[in-house]
Amino acid sequence: MPEKNNSISDPAAFTAAFMPGMDRQAVFKAGREKFFILKVEDMYRHLKGSVPASKSTMHSCLFLTEGSALMKVGSDSCEIYENELLFVAAGQMFSFSEGDANNGYLCVFHDDMLIGRFVSSMLGKDFECLRAWGNPVVRPDSQTAGFILQLLLRLYHEYRQQGIQRPDIIQSYLIALLTEVNAVYRPLQRPERSAALQLMNRFHDLLFTGVPRWRQVADLAAQLHISPNHLNKIVKQVTGKSPIRWIDEATVLEAKILLSQQEMPVGEIALTVGIEDASYFTRLFKKYEGVTPTAFRGRIEKS
Repeated sequence: MPEKNNSISDPAAFTAAFMPGMDRQAVFKAGREKFFILKVEDMYRHLKGSVPASKSTMHSCLFLTEGSALMKVGSDSCEIYENELLFVAAGQMFSFSEGDANNGYLCVFHDDMLIGRFVSSMLGKDFECLRAWGNPVVRPDSQTAGFILQLLLRLYHEYRQQGIQRPDIIQSYLIALLTEVNAVYRPLQRPERSAALQLMNRFHDLLFTGVPRWRQVADLAAQLHISPNHLNKIVKQVTGKSPIRWIDEATVLEAKILLSQQEMPVGEIALTVGIEDASYFTRLFKKYEGVTPTAFRGRIEKS
């Protein structure tokens, strides 16, 4: 199987692999590694086959003006309809299949686009939809959906005419867009900002940005300046799952990306995700996916 680099953090490679022909249509402008926006219908008509597990260093925002879209984000399947949004935070695994019938806009941006003369580097943390533990689906009321559509239209027009030559304008509209989203955003967890919930969110941030460094509960607890027992108690209290299960699931998600995108041997993938024993890695993968890593890769090759 030829090596693939399907990360949207390298849009040129991603486009060549799954949407050949888009570059010939001059859809993308210079600087697409920082920002781009396109019409969903332009993307889907070039899509060749399903997109397997991939990972991004950029945030993605999908807004539909008609139809529906189904995407797997992390371990959850998410479906949206007309006037709804789906976010894939940077660092989140995503995959989707061809065949969805829809129109709308896909806006993809790096954190750098939220930093500039008018805002600080901390701004992104105000938008939970851009965090790995946030709710990826936003269902605005009709009035707010109209405001969001107008902002996307403005971003699309700016990008088509100027690319990213005027980043202050793009940033201003991006922040306005995210602020409108924030007004109707509903968190997955309880809204109160309890100490336990804040700790859980910090745990998530470490986990999804630290694979494969964090394979031990004690290591994560040390980073959070608490005891392993306290971390176990809080995580189970907030989510109903133990920290080790969260670690295992994050490890398997990372392994699925590597199995989908790389031709490296299974044993090397095990080492990459922080597991030295290839046999244990195979058992762990099968426990959560129902098939061995080799069988999972075989399914990807056939699809």
